[in-house]
Amino acid sequence: MKKILAIAAVAALTAGVSAYAANPFSDVSTDDWAYQAVSDLSDQGVVEGYPDGTFKGERNITRYELAQIIARLMAKEDQLNAEQRATLDKLAGEYADELANLGVRVSNLEKKVGNLYWSGDARMRYQDNALEDANGKDDSWNGRMRINVKGQVNDSTYVQGRFVGNFNFKDDKDADTYMDQIFVNHNFGDDVSVRLGRQPIVFGDQGGWLYGNSKGYDGAQISYNNGKFDATTGYGQFNAGDFIKDKDFYFAKAGYDFDFARLGADYLVDKSGSSDDELFGVNLNIPVQKFNVFGEYWKNTTADDNDTAWNAGLGYGKADWNKAGSWDLAVAYNDVDQNVYGGKNATGLQTDILDYLGNAPNLTFWNAMANVTLAKNVQLHGEYAFAADAEGQSDENDAWTVSLNYKF
Repeated sequence: MKKILAIAAVAALTAGVSAYAANPFSDVSTDDWAYQAVSDLSDQGVVEGYPDGTFKGERNITRYELAQIIARLMAKEDQLNAEQRATLDKLAGEYADELANLGVRVSNLEKKVGNLYWSGDARMRYQDNALEDANGKDDSWNGRMRINVKGQVNDSTYVQGRFVGNFNFKDDKDADTYMDQIFVNHNFGDDVSVRLGRQPIVFGDQGGWLYGNSKGYDGAQISYNNGKFDATTGYGQFNAGDFIKDKDFYFAKAGYDFDFARLGADYLVDKSGSSDDELFGVNLNIPVQKFNVFGEYWKNTTADDNDTAWNAGLGYGKADWNKAGSWDLAVAYNDVDQNVYGGKNATGLQTDILDYLGNAPNLTFWNAMANVTLAKNVQLHGEYAFAADAEGQSDENDAWTVSLNYKF
């Protein structure tokens, strides 16, 4: 293919990205039919000429030269619309070997098929439990894989879902596979979005002992986020948990980043009963160099007693998924009353330790957590819950877990 024809095709792909540009090459005159395409793409930095200031548009373009152009377009992908991105994805797939030789690797390149974006994570986990389960077992060895798929409908709208496979290495022969999320998201400009469907939600910053289950809720929400301030409000029905499953609720949450600290607030009302249970909470994170001081407070305003929960902790470091050898460590103290805890919705050891609240009005415990990045997208996680004191019970046990976690 003649170089000039290839450039004209690329210009059509990027139509609307840039305005009129001045003539950059001595051998391309304003009378040439491809003048505007060449000048626009040169102004964008997508095409380059030769050291003598010429373009040599009548030469045949090589795959290597076209791969260079594709690589530069990929850097400007956020300026393209959905149809243009789909065309660019196909070109990137066709010239994948040449792009690899150029040292170009875009994280989403291998994950895209047309307008579909794929990602996921996997986990192998051993857990020594504080309490026996329904089958009388006090430990578990299990695996989980989650696969996310995002379909770009147009520039403002996408549909997203997630498939989950869980299995027990010790007992189960077959995996329990299901879809735990499917929702549509529509953006109104850069700051406002609306979601509808089965979607994730986490309240507060306490790791999930109020409600942090990935199955989330079925409903609708509207969000605002300008980078510093964010706020979300919505209505729906919880679809997981012992105490709150199938309950209708209204919620509102907001946060503000002060640079030196981040403050968050949550409000939650159960609308399914004759009387509305109402909870509110505040949380604060303060980074100090490599340290992070954090804490949270919750209250159930409609409960007569055992109506508060709080935690406080200190963290150090940051386990960066992209940086092998990076790590973090955190220790926290937790004091949780029965009328604030939402049920089995936490992750890791907190699910197990908080089972004590099924019979105890109050529970206090310490937990220590650590993460180490072993290789890019591979982390080792460890957690230990200890010194549990469940009011009215005795012989509370410690618990611990270790897991290998993968992102792809």
